[in-house]
Amino acid sequence: METMIGLECFVRSAEAGSFSEAARRLGMSSAAVGKNVARLETDLGVRLFHRSTRSLTLTEAGQRFLQEVSGGLSAIRSAVANLASAEGQPAGVLKVSMGNGFGRRYMVPMLAPFLERYPAIGPDWHFDNRQVDLIREGFDAAIGGGIELPPGLVARELAPAHRVLVAAPAYLDGRPRLASPGDLAAFDGIYIRSPQTGRIRPLPLRSRSNQQAPVTLRVRMTMSDPEAACESAQQGLGIALVSLPNALPYLQSGALARVLPDWYVDGGRLSLYFAAQKLLPAKTRVFVDYVVEHFRAHRLAKLFSAF
Repeated sequence: METMIGLECFVRSAEAGSFSEAARRLGMSSAAVGKNVARLETDLGVRLFHRSTRSLTLTEAGQRFLQEVSGGLSAIRSAVANLASAEGQPAGVLKVSMGNGFGRRYMVPMLAPFLERYPAIGPDWHFDNRQVDLIREGFDAAIGGGIELPPGLVARELAPAHRVLVAAPAYLDGRPRLASPGDLAAFDGIYIRSPQTGRIRPLPLRSRSNQQAPVTLRVRMTMSDPEAACESAQQGLGIALVSLPNALPYLQSGALARVLPDWYVDGGRLSLYFAAQKLLPAKTRVFVDYVVEHFRAHRLAKLFSAF
């Protein structure tokens, strides 16, 4: 088991480029990670890293070793996790990333019944609107929309990732009637910047009949969080373009109304992402199945569709 810990510290340090970042991901001290790697080097009789006060880089031998062990280590982790839970329930810490508002509104309510079924699983859920690197950052799964599938990951589609135009009814009262996308140019827009690039993504509007048109709203303000955009729109500050899961509670309460309801932005699919490996840890497998079941039972795919 000591060798396993050393291998884990080596792989994480190589991925992160530093002992301190590897320690953060592993929940250990930087000194402990460094000692484990040094012990592994002694056991192997070869130096794996070039160390300096400012950098940590792999030696040529370290690069070859990383290529040989990283994939096998993932399989061993899964085997150990599944063996630990073979006598009973799936067990272990379940590290999952999801959007802030989406996670609180749609995922947290399923925690109690999920843990009632799988009491040996310990959720470690991260609420963040950015796209995480599952492999490098040690996540078991992530939920997001419109993400290009990286190598080494698979996705289970959950629902459409549609975005819609919304505004407070009071904001629309007394203003010119909106009949087509071209009319948007006379209105203030509340935009959401991409968490990856920091820019506003120029996605086109699409109609029921599959026509396309640009979003021509005046840029009044930009937000990094869709919930903040909905709150701003609720105050009558403009028209927001937000994902339906975030807009839905405001639409259902009447605080916001759809603008140009025959038009929407297609952001791809809302999916559940996890590692592509033959021996998936039991904790991850049951979580994936439970979320898919939860979406189906509550008809969330229908609710998150623009039509």
